[in-house]
Amino acid sequence: MENFLLITICLGAGLIIQRFKIFSPQAPLALNQYVIWVALPALILKRVPTLTFSSELLTPIILPWVMVIIGVILVLIAARIMNWSREITGVLLLAVPLGNTSFLGIPMITAFFGEDMLPYGIIYDQFGSFMALSTYGTLILAIYGDNNTQPNWRHVIRKIVTFPPFIALTSALLLGQYLHNQILTDALDKLGSSLVPVVMFAIGLQLKIRMAPGHSLPFTYGLIAKLILAPLIGFGLCRAAGIDTPAATIAIFEAGMPPMVTAGALAISAGMAPGLAAALTGWGILVAFITLPILAYFL
Repeated sequence: MENFLLITICLGAGLIIQRFKIFSPQAPLALNQYVIWVALPALILKRVPTLTFSSELLTPIILPWVMVIIGVILVLIAARIMNWSREITGVLLLAVPLGNTSFLGIPMITAFFGEDMLPYGIIYDQFGSFMALSTYGTLILAIYGDNNTQPNWRHVIRKIVTFPPFIALTSALLLGQYLHNQILTDALDKLGSSLVPVVMFAIGLQLKIRMAPGHSLPFTYGLIAKLILAPLIGFGLCRAAGIDTPAATIAIFEAGMPPMVTAGALAISAGMAPGLAAALTGWGILVAFITLPILAYFL
């Protein structure tokens, strides 16, 4: 409850400062860069070496890709039935399969399950959501975006291997035994502890909650599919496979995260129904403050 209160306070402070335009418009970008380059890598280097490698880790690696496939199916079926335009379909193909598993997922895991469960969320995010955004997301932007450019897979691979959290994850997996120095661990712990307040404050600074005119049906369907159907399907798949582990619990919880902010920003920059993309990411975070506590209690 203490961590959830911290999240609420930081998000509210960001919304208030955004409302009165106290900070520079570039402030959210600077804070996001700090998280990507400093806080999240530090948290990864601190927590991932504590993992015990076993078949249990396959769940947070495989489930996000399964959820991408399921998300695509849910969107394409609805788009065909509702006869939605290409730009609406493109936005939903980014918003439903890709979740906010890092910027929101990590603070929420900390709040409801404790820091000991964070490594499972990091595995889900880095091997699932981030790689899916870099590969699947690039493909969707190429097919449905304005520029109609073909994906440059060399650029995609370079983007993945040079992403700071991915470098930190690789380093933690390869050099974990050398990262147990107490001084280094304490320093990483202090840097990593800044992630939750900075992330939630940055989200508050850039959160847009305007409803997209004329897009109420795809907006409603997108949030229901992402926040309710996705974790329920993930839960059903895990239980059908007889998987009932802490890793599976966190993977299902991550599957219920709202649409990824980065994916929404890319959709907006590509001219794919920008009002719908902004509404899905903004309202998705707000509604998730209701659905995620319920999901955590259920799990």
